[in-house]
Amino acid sequence: MKKTICVIGLGYIGLPTSSLLATKGFKVTGVDVNPKVVDSINRGQVHIVEPDLDVLVKSAVHSGNLSASLQPQPSDIFIIAVPTPFGEHKKPDTRYVEAATSALVPHLAEGNLVILESTVPVGTTQNVVADTIFAQRPELKGQIAIAHCPERVLPGQILRELIENDRVVGGIDSQSTEAAADFYLQFVNGEVLVTDAATAEMAKLTENSYRDVNIAFANELSMICDELQINVWELIRLANRHPRVNILNPGPGVGGHCIAVDPWFIVSSAPETARLIRTAREVNDFKPEWVIDKVRQRAGRFKHPVVGCLGISFKADIDDVRESPALEIVKTLLRETDMEVLVTDPFAAPLPDFDLLPITEVLKRADIVLVLVDHKPYRKLSAAALKEKIVIDTRGMLS
Repeated sequence: MKKTICVIGLGYIGLPTSSLLATKGFKVTGVDVNPKVVDSINRGQVHIVEPDLDVLVKSAVHSGNLSASLQPQPSDIFIIAVPTPFGEHKKPDTRYVEAATSALVPHLAEGNLVILESTVPVGTTQNVVADTIFAQRPELKGQIAIAHCPERVLPGQILRELIENDRVVGGIDSQSTEAAADFYLQFVNGEVLVTDAATAEMAKLTENSYRDVNIAFANELSMICDELQINVWELIRLANRHPRVNILNPGPGVGGHCIAVDPWFIVSSAPETARLIRTAREVNDFKPEWVIDKVRQRAGRFKHPVVGCLGISFKADIDDVRESPALEIVKTLLRETDMEVLVTDPFAAPLPDFDLLPITEVLKRADIVLVLVDHKPYRKLSAAALKEKIVIDTRGMLS
């Protein structure tokens, strides 16, 4: 069994993956460009919030099976787990994947397996990873395996889902697919489903685009109901009693590194054809603006309005603010000159743009309470705490 692994990228996917593999007996080197991240991990500490991750990392480091480095090390298996954001005009930016691939090329040897776990546009495994490797090391063609296996985990449940979820594995050739599948079968309890690299890439984009389209329906429905003075939460509860209807709950938009980003990868690949996917993305991107306009309307009733914003993460009970519509809304409101904005979040780390205040202070001072994230502590709010407040509840938590 191949025992040494180098994981490039120690974020929300790379660090849990590295620590999990280390506890399974692999010798793992985690690589990150941030010296502070590397130093903290080598001390057995974590820089992100995920249930039980701190215990797992500490155990993995103290066992000697996990160490962090600024540079890749020779290994049997290389896993790329770096971000793939979109850039100007919503075009995918693969520079991090390109940089990670170039960094590992000097350390490759015959028999190695290279796995791209980053969510990427269709064709990246072949056109970026494989082509970069073989351009610099042509002697390795046919001598190493290269495959894509997209992560498909939920923040807050990553460690469990890394093991339990089915995985889709696709290589640049059949030998690569087989090698990658054999690797995941060593620690994944879910089924390992094999295909080719392009289909594996498209599978992840499809999963998140499907969810985005369904969320867009709910978000558009919420705006229509507001216009028609209908309680959207009651409406959805009633409609969902139909045996073949399952409408999702609306929110202030869509956030996170995946759902808010991945559909644009499909749109960029087929811009004339991906009409529904594009429209869904536009609906969800518009929702924060709609929420902000609602706040402005309510604030007009006050001479010096104070707006209390509850939550800045992209979903409940986590600290992750990537692509968070709540954070976008807060930052926009902070630029308003005619209102005071107070912000609270029990999970998020402090940010340089504003202070995070205790919820008791926010509720005491606010004229308008804007619920942006349905964190568990907020679900305990009493009617007395909101008495005489104008409440704008984007999550239906208080409905």
